[in-house]
Amino acid sequence: MSRFETIGKNLAILREKRGLTQDDVAKYLGVSRPMVSYYETAEREIPLLHLENLADLYSVEVADLMEDAPDANQVTVAFAFRTDGLQSEDLKSIAEFQKVVKNYLKMQRINGDGKK
Repeated sequence: MSRFETIGKNLAILREKRGLTQDDVAKYLGVSRPMVSYYETAEREIPLLHLENLADLYSVEVADLMEDAPDANQVTVAFAFRTDGLQSEDLKSIAEFQKVVKNYLKMQRINGDGKK
């Protein structure tokens, strides 16, 4: 499996685990729904900025998206949320919060205060 196929597969898995639709993700990224499908099926290469934004939204590292078995990595979900009626602005706020939590946990690991 190519790197882009692995990334696409992982993006689809994480999106579904979060209860989001391709339309939700498309609105969040500011792209069309078919483009999200292209990313997930590796028909198009996903830009790094979109990859970083999705990693923040899904509360994972970009490197986790490139792993063959992302579930083997310890993925921390900062909080659960209902997806009913979410707007793209809501997803942006969620992603920003997830990014803060992810960075805080990273700092804890660096300082030896937390476990990976």
